[in-house]
Amino acid sequence: MALMDKPAGMSPEEATEADAVIALDETGDVEQENLEYSGVSAFIEGQYRRSKDSRQSDEERWLRSYRNYRGLYGPDVQFTSSEKSKAFIKVTKTKVLAAYAAMVDVLFAGSKYPIGIEASKYPEGVADAVHYDPNQLTTDKVQEKADVDYEIPRSVARPELDRDLGLYKDILEPVQDSLNSGAGITSSAITYEPAKAAARKMEKKMHDQLDESSAEKHLRSATFECSLFGTGIMKGPFAYDKEYPSWTDDGEYEPLYETIPKIEYVSIWDLYPDPDARNMDEAEYVIQRHRMSRSQLRGLKRRPHFREESLELAIDMGAQYVREYWETTLEDDASSTDIDRYEVLEYWGIMDAELAEEADFDIPDDMEDRDQIQVNIWVCNGQILRLVMNPFTPIRIPYCAVPYEMNPYSFFGVGVAENMEDTQLLMNGFMRMSVDNAALSGNLLIEVDETNLVPGQDLEVYPGKVFRRQSGAPGQAIFGTKFPNVSQELTMMFDKARQLADESTGIPSYSHGIGGVTGVGRTASGMSMLMGAAAQSIKAVVRNMDDYLLSPMGKSLFAFNMQFNFDKEFAQGDLEVKARGTESLMRNEVRSQRLLQFMQMTANPQLAPMVKYDYILRELAASMDLDEEKILNDPREAVIQAKMMAEIQALMPQQPQTAPTEGAGGPPSPNDPTGTGNGNIAPGAAPTPGEAGFTGAGGGDNGGQPEQPAPPQGQMQ
Repeated sequence: MALMDKPAGMSPEEATEADAVIALDETGDVEQENLEYSGVSAFIEGQYRRSKDSRQSDEERWLRSYRNYRGLYGPDVQFTSSEKSKAFIKVTKTKVLAAYAAMVDVLFAGSKYPIGIEASKYPEGVADAVHYDPNQLTTDKVQEKADVDYEIPRSVARPELDRDLGLYKDILEPVQDSLNSGAGITSSAITYEPAKAAARKMEKKMHDQLDESSAEKHLRSATFECSLFGTGIMKGPFAYDKEYPSWTDDGEYEPLYETIPKIEYVSIWDLYPDPDARNMDEAEYVIQRHRMSRSQLRGLKRRPHFREESLELAIDMGAQYVREYWETTLEDDASSTDIDRYEVLEYWGIMDAELAEEADFDIPDDMEDRDQIQVNIWVCNGQILRLVMNPFTPIRIPYCAVPYEMNPYSFFGVGVAENMEDTQLLMNGFMRMSVDNAALSGNLLIEVDETNLVPGQDLEVYPGKVFRRQSGAPGQAIFGTKFPNVSQELTMMFDKARQLADESTGIPSYSHGIGGVTGVGRTASGMSMLMGAAAQSIKAVVRNMDDYLLSPMGKSLFAFNMQFNFDKEFAQGDLEVKARGTESLMRNEVRSQRLLQFMQMTANPQLAPMVKYDYILRELAASMDLDEEKILNDPREAVIQAKMMAEIQALMPQQPQTAPTEGAGGPPSPNDPTGTGNGNIAPGAAPTPGEAGFTGAGGGDNGGQPEQPAPPQGQMQ
């Protein structure tokens, strides 16, 4: 055993999981040592067989689900000699892919991995927000007061921090430049939030690590198995050396290597959890079964704390991998049960301290009084390939299992295929009956009385066929019987079974593009209500993803960075990991619209001093999936930008403003008789016939001439 200390001269940023782990070393005769440590490998093999036996019923459920997804009949389905059709209607595949697509659409609705970091509502050890009023206080005055009798003005910091001089100085000193740049800006416009700044930095770092390890691809694989089998598995994070291609000026390939945390998907078929556990929190151990080639097995030598001689011993003993009964179904190959591969068991969980001492495993002094310890062991061909204490702090088993539909009495959940197993059976039966009936009713059943026919005739029937009768034989010689066609009734039963499949899975057919919607769904608003109701089941599944997968995985990645990164820039602040799978259920467009409406409501100059517009702009950028740090200026840059714009405006020539002349722009005059309204749109006051300025042809019998005044009564014209 060797206690691996951090190598001398290594910076804290370079320290990783491999630098401080208690591991079992190889000394002396390794083959003899492994014989002495056989109790450890026997312990792992025993736990593996125990989990394997208890998982058999679940494996049978998964096989039925897989066959229904692939459209394959199992060995329990027997066809009679009269059944001609063996059709399989793969509605299960449609439902599984619809559920998978809906979950992926929700999880990846944004441009980021659905894990985020946020500051606590009441951060511990750091201020929630620092408000600075440059008209009352400057950084120099803060320093002067700190040297004498220090009192924090309430316009600068939160009231509960007034008596804490040291904490206040820690908050202001790192942001002196930002605070000094605030001259002339109102106090509501300058707000520095240390906790949120630390959360944004940590979130960026974690998202970069997830992108480097292709975490989105692994999450989609786990989501697919969650939809099909009812449980999705993710593993990690682990320290992984990623190779980045690089060439010198001479064309020589000199790759660069960087240690990053890696998260990967694990197939449900390869995971053997504690059979007495109902979830990962209750599991005392988890075993992952690997199928490795010689090259993959030798590749383990490049990983930390693997015993090289033990690896070679396991390889020299020969391949011992034996296919399980379910592998032949999954791979569509039942030709051979033995392949040239090695079975490697990876164990994470507890082990008795006495058993560890028998393996000459030196337990640290602070753990000697414990009855059991958390370990990670790799075993192949009875050889211990790796034995280390669990390196993570706090101690955790690095696996997450999420159920599609939670079964509170089992570790594994229930998937879409299992929910519609009976309805799939009904649909297959009704469709086969319909096809057989259509084939039977579409043909005549011919009965021939040969005593009425001339002997030796060909009895084949075809159009225009002539049968020769015996002379004088009474009665009809050929009879045709037609069976009734009931395929329409059978098709109706098939449609009913399909409706039951919609109800049993919670995924209506119209939600994934199947037409034929009637009733309330024929209108746009009615279809919107139906789609909203159909999304409820997917919302429940995504909440399971948040609680059982994304949140634990995010906390593990956060703890990994805090334990092995040692970067103080990301360690400041009271931070919380947030799973953001369900966040996209309330679309960002709705949030951005509400923010814009709020800005319009507070456009009143009297309300402007009460609103923190810098916060609203940051939230608008975040709701639009934009990087707020790249598109928004901080207070210092905003002041510089405002001064530059003011100087540019002052240098621009001013255009003389002249009063608008009548008829050439300006507001319309109500006394304008031209009808143009002193503009292009307003009609103005147009003159009526008989008024001055009227240019029309007039009306009546005068032909456009002005009317003459009527003569006095009694006077002849």
